[in-house]
Amino acid sequence: MPRVKKGTNALKTRKNILKRAKGYRFGRSKKERQANEAIHHAGQYAFAHRRDKKNDFRQLWSVRINSVLEKISYSVFIGSLKKNEIMLDRKILADLAENHPESFKKIVEKVS
Repeated sequence: MPRVKKGTNALKTRKNILKRAKGYRFGRSKKERQANEAIHHAGQYAFAHRRDKKNDFRQLWSVRINSVLEKISYSVFIGSLKKNEIMLDRKILADLAENHPESFKKIVEKVS
């Protein structure tokens, strides 16, 4: 069986790892082992933060809706929407509250 040297594959792997770690600080952009670890952690953080981003936006929409409501509280408003079977999500309601206040006031009047 002939001997197989892995020089080409090792260089290709190293090159790809360092390419993905470009822009990282200190040894994490230059040393293969540190770069590989940094890439692994970055992937974990990216996965978790994609989930966090959804929660952050939902909180933002709730704050925007609540800031426009005058007479009733946010929780009573959302509960009334569900009772009256008005199927608008928080993203749409926040957009209406910010960009189309007349339409949002009509929805509030219909609910209360």
